[in-house]
Amino acid sequence: MDRQIWSWGGALESQRIPVVSGWFSESAVGGGGEEFRLLGTRCSGCGAVFFPREDAYCRNPRCPGGGELVEVPLSRRGRVWSYTDGRYRPPAPYVSDPAVPWEPYTLVAVELEAEGMVVLGQAVPGVTVADLAVGMEVEVVGGVLDEDPATGTARTTWRFRPLGGAR
Repeated sequence: MDRQIWSWGGALESQRIPVVSGWFSESAVGGGGEEFRLLGTRCSGCGAVFFPREDAYCRNPRCPGGGELVEVPLSRRGRVWSYTDGRYRPPAPYVSDPAVPWEPYTLVAVELEAEGMVVLGQAVPGVTVADLAVGMEVEVVGGVLDEDPATGTARTTWRFRPLGGAR
């Protein structure tokens, strides 16, 4: 969902655009205010849950068929399954400005609480591999992948934030 934020003077401050439309929601869930959620799909025929979402067919080879794929919000919490750091600029075809200093980032594979599936994402800024441990509880939160100050556009994504120690 594209969102524009207006200042009191009526000028456009920024526009938030999801990196991948339909993979997450920054909207209120259950009427409780802003709550970031990853969005998956569940097959009504076999109960399999998918992320990234699947909108064409059930990927479960044991599915009896005939089910519909329904959008479902995924667990907000999970446990670190694995992690590593990205210390190099990605090669082509990925685009990155060589004039901008490269900033390392931390990748986290998280087993979601209810679904039991593993989802990959970046840790929130400032979290390094030294701050993580397998089994540590984390939650998914919204984050900004990059911003274009010339247009006021921020491309949003998901991140994982540690909540406590390892189990």
